[in-house]
Amino acid sequence: MQKHGGYSRLSPGLVLTGAITGLAVWLSNFPSLSHLGLSALTLAIVIGMVVGNTVYPAAKPWCDSGVTLAKQRLLRLGIILYGMRLTFAQIADVGATGILIDAMMLCSTFALACWLGQRVFKLDRDTSMLIGAGSSICGAAAVMATEPVLDARAEKVTVAVATVVIFGTAAIFLYPWLWHLNEQFHWLSFTASQFGIYTGSTVHEVAQVVAAGQGVSPDAENAAVIAKMIRVMMLAPFLLLLSGWKSRREVQQGGQNAGMRNITIPWFALLFILVAAFNSLDILPHSWIPPLITLDTVLLAMAMAALGLTTHMSALRQAGLKPMLLAAILFIWLIVGGAGINQLVQHLFG
Repeated sequence: MQKHGGYSRLSPGLVLTGAITGLAVWLSNFPSLSHLGLSALTLAIVIGMVVGNTVYPAAKPWCDSGVTLAKQRLLRLGIILYGMRLTFAQIADVGATGILIDAMMLCSTFALACWLGQRVFKLDRDTSMLIGAGSSICGAAAVMATEPVLDARAEKVTVAVATVVIFGTAAIFLYPWLWHLNEQFHWLSFTASQFGIYTGSTVHEVAQVVAAGQGVSPDAENAAVIAKMIRVMMLAPFLLLLSGWKSRREVQQGGQNAGMRNITIPWFALLFILVAAFNSLDILPHSWIPPLITLDTVLLAMAMAALGLTTHMSALRQAGLKPMLLAAILFIWLIVGGAGINQLVQHLFG
């Protein structure tokens, strides 16, 4: 009887997030939206925010439990299943230079976000780190995966996701334009494949990388996607290192015993690596992979919808201009600094 009560308590919120996800997936198939790199995840949070700031407050007493489950449990499950998109063989395709470029871009961008956010713009630590994670790794998915490690509030997560949407969408149009300008003026010695690695190592979202790569050439698109997938694979060690840093900080601030009680191990990050490793063994029939990836997209979109539902516009307004300025500077670094790092590594090791 208790179980039945639990299911009935969770059902309204799960049905609501599921309905928003269905609408987001349907809209993402429209060419006019997909060409802009607007994935189902991005659309789900936008629709969730519209509903969350209009009709959802009236339905919250019935939906809150299911929405919370989607925002927490389904998110972690979605991150774990994200490993089905990756194989370790993709690393070999791009080679050591691609891995080095991705690692340098991740570390430099995240460090710059933390320093600028907290020292220059006086933002709180969580907002700075979430924006840094989104810019340096894989956009909204990285922001959502970092949230449970930091235990950040919903409005901070939404601010970070908003920066990914704005600047990642701008990159879709900017990168092909930069490629054609470089072809004309020969500023940098990029082949199409090298420009693809540059795109994959610096553009925010996977969907945005695909859209930007398509605007250059098939060779650039393939290299961009592989480089991006390697960046995505770096999400798990990033989360483990971030969790260890947070635990040490808690030990220093609250004493040894308090710190030991608060140690957070993001098990979903370890399982993410295990799923990617399992996928690399090529054991599952190939026909199973697309449905699993679709399921993963649905789970992550439901989590994004739940995030949107629990985000209030007043909180976003209170965040102000500073997060966008931070994200803008990181965007400039990704373009300019990323080009420099790509050229340097390709020159030294290419």
